[in-house]
Amino acid sequence: MIIEEHIAVVSGGASGLGEATARHFAAKGGRVAIVDFDFDRAQVVADEIGGMAVRTDVSDEKSVGNALAEIESTLGVPRVAVNCAGVGMAARIVGREGKPSFDVFHKTLSVNLFGTYHVMTHAAARMMELDPLDDGERGVIINTSSVAYEDGQLGQSAYAASKGAIASMCLPAAREFARAGIRVVAIAPGLFKTPMMEGLPEEVTDKITADIPFPARLGDPTEFAQMAEHIVVNRFLNGTTIRLDGAVRLPPR
Repeated sequence: MIIEEHIAVVSGGASGLGEATARHFAAKGGRVAIVDFDFDRAQVVADEIGGMAVRTDVSDEKSVGNALAEIESTLGVPRVAVNCAGVGMAARIVGREGKPSFDVFHKTLSVNLFGTYHVMTHAAARMMELDPLDDGERGVIINTSSVAYEDGQLGQSAYAASKGAIASMCLPAAREFARAGIRVVAIAPGLFKTPMMEGLPEEVTDKITADIPFPARLGDPTEFAQMAEHIVVNRFLNGTTIRLDGAVRLPPR
């Protein structure tokens, strides 16, 4: 499938990897809908790329359903769905004062895992109703995992669990949707130049990038977007999780 003239929905498209993907897909001729909790910022991006924005809480299934319905009535049914919405909260399972971090675990999985599942489910259900393209394909779903699913650091139990689940459901989802001609692929990005990383002190960033073999720098969000484009275009990519990380393996802390 090519991106040109097709509709794509990008969750978390107001910033970071999602914004880069939304901009890249629009530049390739796609019609892009951004779903994000930060509607004001999402609208700015949408206006700049000629797309649309919908305020959405991905952790709320009804909010996601309403968003996809609005996109369908305005643009049509997306053939591409890219899940980039997520949070990166860190906390020990049991803190130094003996306080458990149930709230962090619940919030992280609600946004990262359930949010991904909600968008994937509502998007896939609509893609199934589309006429197949000449090659039999109806759609592509790209979910965002993280290298933390294999290299989770201290304090990342909730985050690693959410990203590991996203990676784990990739294959069964691809198998389930195969009869409908819908592919499912996950990207596991490493250390990228996102707003969260850009807010760190320079000495911290230097220490982080020193662990990246090559290229020894933070990933550029456009490189994530390029990988997403390649997944859309390459029909034989399906049911797998791709590490995009410059060969980094995260240390314990």
